[in-house]
Amino acid sequence: MFNLFASFAEFEREMISERTKAGLAHARKYGRKGGRKPGISKEGKIKAWAALKRARDSDTPIAQIQKELGLSKATYYRYLQWAEGEEKKKLISE
Repeated sequence: MFNLFASFAEFEREMISERTKAGLAHARKYGRKGGRKPGISKEGKIKAWAALKRARDSDTPIAQIQKELGLSKATYYRYLQWAEGEEKKKLISE
């Protein structure tokens, strides 16, 4: 009985794998690819520079800056980290 259930499970796993591969091939055929988009969007970069400027130039609470820019806490700090890294790259290259 155990062997019978194991056979069905193995067969189902193979079917899932085949369907997944077929779906990915179909998506590639129409020019789509999976995964996250790389990096920060143009709009995100603008918000990142604005967040960095506001954080340095004023005593505005972080929560207010996040609300004004429409960012979550995690996104705010990720954008700050990106902007500071870009700033360092510019300083090094000059």
